[in-house]
Amino acid sequence: MASVVKINVLTVPAEMRDDLERRFAARAGTVETADGFEWFELLRPVEGTDRYLVYTRWRSEEDFQRWSGQGHGQGQAEVWTFDVVQSAGPAAS
Repeated sequence: MASVVKINVLTVPAEMRDDLERRFAARAGTVETADGFEWFELLRPVEGTDRYLVYTRWRSEEDFQRWSGQGHGQGQAEVWTFDVVQSAGPAAS
């Protein structure tokens, strides 16, 4: 079974970016202990957009749904869903 990626798209005005990043830093550990959780990244826009991307990777859609059904909902964020078809990491040296 392939992993599932969820990307929450958050539109954040420049004056609110520091606050958003502090809130995410304070949430450390919230998702990391969830069954089926594989990865988290908060991606800050560099140029051309005011949208942050919150990347999470899950073992399955069911694992994500179980976690989000426990009050960890997506709120008003736009959510993109992807199946991982191929994946690679650094080659061993």
